[in-house]
Amino acid sequence: MRLAASRPAILMLAGFMGASGVVLAAAASHGGDGRLLGSASTMCLAHAPVLLALYLADGRVRTATVAALVLALGTLLFSADLLSRHFAQSGLFPMAAPTGGVLMILGWLLIAISGLFREGRT
Repeated sequence: MRLAASRPAILMLAGFMGASGVVLAAAASHGGDGRLLGSASTMCLAHAPVLLALYLADGRVRTATVAALVLALGTLLFSADLLSRHFAQSGLFPMAAPTGGVLMILGWLLIAISGLFREGRT
């Protein structure tokens, strides 16, 4: 699959993540121990606008598409593991949250690396 074909998916993921973040924040505030839901909400709400910005920056930021895909995968994996821990009292699989965290870090580093390239259409 070509990376350019992933662009609409990035916009959809941004919207899905933003909506999920709001839903998770609401769920976290309604009784019980909502720490894991709150953490998942924070990750979604922190990364959804970044995905939107990377979608809009495509063509000016060389690493925009790949960084967005890596950030999205990391955020989804991390948040899904927290949700699994909250609702099923068991993680998705061993090291799921740390793997998601590492992917988020790599996504941010890909954005930083884009600063090494001249801005403009690729």
